[in-house]
Amino acid sequence: MKAFRLDELEAERAANDGAYLQFVRERNMSVGLYALDAGALDPQQPHRQDEVYFVVSGRASITVGTETTQVGRGSVVYVPAGVAHKFHHITEDLRVMVVFSPPEG
Repeated sequence: MKAFRLDELEAERAANDGAYLQFVRERNMSVGLYALDAGALDPQQPHRQDEVYFVVSGRASITVGTETTQVGRGSVVYVPAGVAHKFHHITEDLRVMVVFSPPEG
């Protein structure tokens, strides 16, 4: 078993000066914590993996392909592999758990 505390993951991510911290990597999936502060721009490019976002905290909009929706704490968004997507209009610091399958990278 692997168990994590969100506050510890956030501290590790911040200490490494990065927006993304991968904390699980297995044969069929990886999981990370993605952070964008209010007003930030999301630099993501399409990924080769399917992914699921679970919004832990914050508020923003996300566009996946040609569809846009607002997200907040508790929102879950599926993004198919290869589809352009970005968070935008981030009004509250955004913290998102990301699951990639197969593993990213």
